[in-house]
Amino acid sequence: MESESGSGSGSGDKPSDGTDDFETLISTTDVELLRRAWRNEKAAPEILRFETHLIDRVTGQLQLMEETVDDFVESGIDPLTVSLYQMDLDRTQFLLRSYLRIRIQKIEKFMFHILKKNELHDRLSKQERNFTRRYSEVIGKHLEESVLLNLPDNYQSLLRQSTTSEEDDMVAEPQMDTFVVCKAREYVGPSELQDSNKSLTTDLLMEMEPGELFFIPFKRIKKLLENGKVDLV
Repeated sequence: MESESGSGSGSGDKPSDGTDDFETLISTTDVELLRRAWRNEKAAPEILRFETHLIDRVTGQLQLMEETVDDFVESGIDPLTVSLYQMDLDRTQFLLRSYLRIRIQKIEKFMFHILKKNELHDRLSKQERNFTRRYSEVIGKHLEESVLLNLPDNYQSLLRQSTTSEEDDMVAEPQMDTFVVCKAREYVGPSELQDSNKSLTTDLLMEMEPGELFFIPFKRIKKLLENGKVDLV
């Protein structure tokens, strides 16, 4: 799927009659988009923006597929045909559940960090926001009653090691320096790969061609991923 998208982007330098764009459009089904979102979420160290519209469409399609399978069974349709529809249904359900499960795992691990950052909090769905709030309250109360109240006053903070700490040094954060494998979906120039602090420039004189794989720190391609210029593998 990525290779098709990358080829479509790479052909932007020459005239197009629109055929390639149309073929790319019709080949990009919601299931393929869900698979891409699942791969990106699984490989990214931090939680990504929830794919609200895509998940709504996939959920509706799953309901329709379930009704279709039920109708086929009641109508006595060939069992082989029913099994093929059921296989598609099962695969899509697995992708959706795995996508949501990965996000929940990230929320459980980084919930206090997410609650601190409006940018991250805004990436969550409404249900995920409610879960994060309730889960943090339950965990916070449990830790306070079982551990923190038994410690000296200076060490009863849930977020800091002691009252002398200037930062929330007890809050787990995703490692943005984590190396990831990504594939370019369109051409990316050297200026788009600059590190945010501009401290390392010797190895940034590189460019990405559509379809090529790269092993690179996540923070270098974070914006490219958000803009849909690369996919994680």
